This record gives sequence, structure tokens and C-alpha cells, in this order.
Amino acid sequence: MIEVATWLNHVEYDWKSPIWQARLAELTKSYTLTRYDGRGCGLSDPNPEHLTFDDLVADLEAVADASGLKRFILLGCCQGAPVAIAYAARHPERVSHLILYGAYARGKLAHDPAPHDVDEAETMLKLVELGWGRDNPVFRQVFSSLLIPDSRPEHYNWFMDMQRMTVSPQNVVRLMRAHNVVDVGAVLPDICSPTLVMHAKNDRRVPFADGHLVAHSIPNAEFVPLDSNNHLLLAHQPAWRQFLDEIARFVADRGTEAADTEFLELTAREREVLDLIARGLDNPQIATSLTLSEKTVRNHINSIFSKLGTPNRAQAIVRAREAGLGSRNLTTD
Repeated sequence: MIEVATWLNHVEYDWKSPIWQARLAELTKSYTLTRYDGRGCGLSDPNPEHLTFDDLVADLEAVADASGLKRFILLGCCQGAPVAIAYAARHPERVSHLILYGAYARGKLAHDPAPHDVDEAETMLKLVELGWGRDNPVFRQVFSSLLIPDSRPEHYNWFMDMQRMTVSPQNVVRLMRAHNVVDVGAVLPDICSPTLVMHAKNDRRVPFADGHLVAHSIPNAEFVPLDSNNHLLLAHQPAWRQFLDEIARFVADRGTEAADTEFLELTAREREVLDLIARGLDNPQIATSLTLSEKTVRNHINSIFSKLGTPNRAQAIVRAREAGLGSRNLTTD
């Protein structure tokens, strides 16, 4: 699984965050999760020369290529959603499952914005310029009420720390300007990957209607409303668990479809063996499950490795799980 970067991420600091730590721990139980700091954020160059939407998509393309994964689950949340949409439309052969949360296809200022939308966008930009990373109670109240209205004191403290750790106010303004005019609506009908769209019912940052429109515009996409007021889901909320459970269900339900497309070079028996490998069974257990000799199992496994170009069992498991195999014995895959 590859998760698209947002500007409130830091690949090292996130593991200490009361917002992200629990989520990362859950996702990495059964997925090989590839994350990266977005341009101008976290450990990336703090002063990038270019910071456009096309640059963000190009960065995702570079990360996907560097990961070595032929196909993978693509997770795009919040500002990462339009980037994920653009990538999935350009590279359908790479995306086995597309999962979106808090998604939108068009920025607030994308098409003939109303005067009040322009005023609101400019006000937010000015607020960021003056208050980002500073212990300003007015700024903290505005942004926390938009992103995490149902939160606890430690979450407010995290929000202030995360601002200082992740991105400068100048880069936030550049990113917000880019996302305000983004428009990937035209490519939504081109997406052919199995797609799950989730959205908090009372999201104050990205309207619920935006997520519904994304799901309605992608062929055969599933749309799941989450009962929350938060843009960023927190571990104490029922919606947080539902978010994880829906991902697990979706990957498991659509796994056979993805695997059949991913592993066309394998025979039906080899796909069965690969599924059992991904479920964590060793050779004797596979032999018992399929009523085969261990020698036959070894032969099948050698053939699988050769056809997939995977040198060892661990890499074969990664490929299989990214395509949705091995789901029946896993809690979140």
C-alpha cells in the first residue's frame, strides 16, 4: 500500500503523534505501507523551487517507481485524494485498489468561484500566514474546529507541534493555492481500479457532497459515509475503527478481482498456492491444505517466484497481499 503525502505528515514524527500513531500501527499490521514526506514538508527540501499540483503527482509517480511494486493499493486522504485520483487515471495498470477519504475533485476556486468563496479562501491564506506554527489561540481555535472539532487536549497540543515540525507557513500557502484551483473531475470516469470512497458526514473542511460526487463519478465506486464531525479521524471515535474495517472489507472483497488481473501468468493452482503463502502457511501446511506432496508445493513455489520475478518468499508475500490475496486469515488485509 502507498499512502499519498499531505502537508500535515512527517515520516518520523508521525509515529509519536496522538493523531497518526494508532492509525499507522493498525495499517502496518498487515500491509507493507509506503509513506513519504510531501514536497516542502517533513524531511523533504523545505524550500522547493516548484510546488504545483503536477509536481505533487510527479512525486507520487517517483515514489511508486522507487517502491519496486508492480501493482499496489493506493490510499489518498484529504489533500492526497486529488493526487491519488490523478495517478490512478494515468496509471490504471499500477493501482489494484483505490481508497479515498475526505476526497474532493475540484478546489474551491477551480471554476468561476462566487465572491464569498474567494473571500473565504483569501482569509484562510492570510490566517495561515499570520498564525501557522505560532501559539495563537485564535488560529488554533479556527483550524482545530475545522479539522478536529471532536478532540481531546492532547490532540490540540499535537496540532501546534505538528505545524512547527512539518511545514512552513509559506509552503502551506503555496500548497493551499495549488489545491484551491485543482480540478481532476474530468478524469474520474477514466478510473478503472476498484474504488472505495469514505467521507465524514459532518466534515467541516471538505463538504460531504464533494466526497459523494467523487464516488458517483467513478465507475462502480463504493461510497461509505462515516459518522463523524472530524476531518481527521481520531482513535477514540467509532468512525476511526469503521474506516479501518471498511478498508479491510474492501480489499478482501475485491481481492480476487485484483489478483486475477495481477497474476495472469500464474496457473490456477499457482494462484491457490500463492494465496496460502500470503496467509502465512509454510510448505507442509500448504501441502496438507491442497492435498499435495511437499515436493509438488516446492515446485509450484519455484515456478511462482520465477514468473513473478520475486527472489524470495517475503517479496512474494508483499506482491500477493498488495493484490488482495491472503485476506481470509488477516485482520486488516
